Amino acid sequence: MFTSTPLFIGGLPGGMEMAVVLLIAILLFGANKIPKLARSSGEAIGEFQKGREEVEQELQEIKSESAPDASADATADTTSDTTTDATSSADDTATN
Repeated sequence: MFTSTPLFIGGLPGGMEMAVVLLIAILLFGANKIPKLARSSGEAIGEFQKGREEVEQELQEIKSESAPDASADATADTTSDTTTDATSSADDTATN
């Protein structure tokens, strides 16, 4: 009988699959609109990359600002623990 093969074998489309996709795109949008669609898609991708880079820079700034604060918090936590331990020891000594 007749056996069918899938269009996308191995994950990435090959030459024939790309030709079918291109033909469908031309039929749907028309040959005149394809370059405009490609241009606007390229601009959208560029804007997305700029936004992603800005977010990454802001995250790096936040990490670099919070790094000194984290070490100061750790020092403050250690100091308060020592004070609490000393107070507990003094209370224990007073009750005995």
